[in-house]
Amino acid sequence: MKVQLSHPERQVEIKGPKRVRELLRDLNLVAEAHLVIRGDDLVTEDELLKDDDSVEVRPVISGGSYQ
Repeated sequence: MKVQLSHPERQVEIKGPKRVRELLRDLNLVAEAHLVIRGDDLVTEDELLKDDDSVEVRPVISGGSYQ
């Protein structure tokens, strides 16, 4: 599957099928700190990704205003 990563921005190929949690583990990424998006849909950790899927992995960024 094609995996688009940011921070640093790069694209990698990963052999599927694979669950989202396995993908993140293989990429040495913390599941709670990243979002995985397939098309326009956010996918959960237990969702199965196929070899022909394209996904984007984004870090979770929280913030707000401090007054």
